[in-house]
Amino acid sequence: MKDFFGQQEQARRNTTLLVVLFSCAVVLIVLAVYLAVTVGMFLTQMFITDGGLFVRQLWDFERFIWVVGLTVLIVGSGSLYRTYQLKQGGGSAVATMLGGERVPAATDDPLLRRLQNVVEEMAIAAGLPVPPVYLLAQSGINAFAAGFGRSDAVIAVTSGAIELLDRDELQGVIAHEFSHILNGDTRLKMRLMGLLFGITLISDVGIMLMTARHSVQHASRERGTHPAILLIGFLVFLVGTIGAVFADMIKRAVSRQREFLADAAAVQFTRNPAGIAGALKVIGGYK
Repeated sequence: MKDFFGQQEQARRNTTLLVVLFSCAVVLIVLAVYLAVTVGMFLTQMFITDGGLFVRQLWDFERFIWVVGLTVLIVGSGSLYRTYQLKQGGGSAVATMLGGERVPAATDDPLLRRLQNVVEEMAIAAGLPVPPVYLLAQSGINAFAAGFGRSDAVIAVTSGAIELLDRDELQGVIAHEFSHILNGDTRLKMRLMGLLFGITLISDVGIMLMTARHSVQHASRERGTHPAILLIGFLVFLVGTIGAVFADMIKRAVSRQREFLADAAAVQFTRNPAGIAGALKVIGGYK
């Protein structure tokens, strides 16, 4: 049986493989857009002319550069825009947006004082600065780390967590969140979300092309009878939709591996497997 170091290493390897798979999926989606445009042009030509050899129509360097270049520009711009949005304000903005209130460093509330002490202890164990702590007025047991990096990271905890968990269990939960900060999970998640947003723009472009075809039909009867824009738009929409579904599946798999890594790291920081295990039992309603 692997110890917590072995489990962390396994989770990191799995994450690396999944991120590589995600990158390959993005490349395949870009190539699929080129194929969709080429097939759309070829099928349109088949209906309008006497046809031609598909092999001769499949590869065209100039078309490849234009289509791939525009696709990369759309996905890249969308990804950067979305990532920029998610980074604004850091973790504090996320916690505040979700209704969190910052816990003052000097508080007389025994539960909040215990929470602060646990956060300080786990910061020392993880070798990280003590992040701001936010409290969410929610009865459920939950906690999360937010922020693009260690400098703007925060930890948010629900009131249900500090009320229903004992000290060891709370320590396990906080250690779990510190692992997310230490291992850059929040940054990785934001980047994957940015790329996923960029991929979804491909299907939006397909919808725009299909809609543009109808507007052209009203503006010019001759151009409106040409099915190329509609067909290419539909194929691009199909590629973007299917690509986004598969990319989201990979992103979710990455998130699961990071959760496994955080659980193993929590045991390392606390040296108490019963803490995180007990917290999971309480969260699952088994205690």
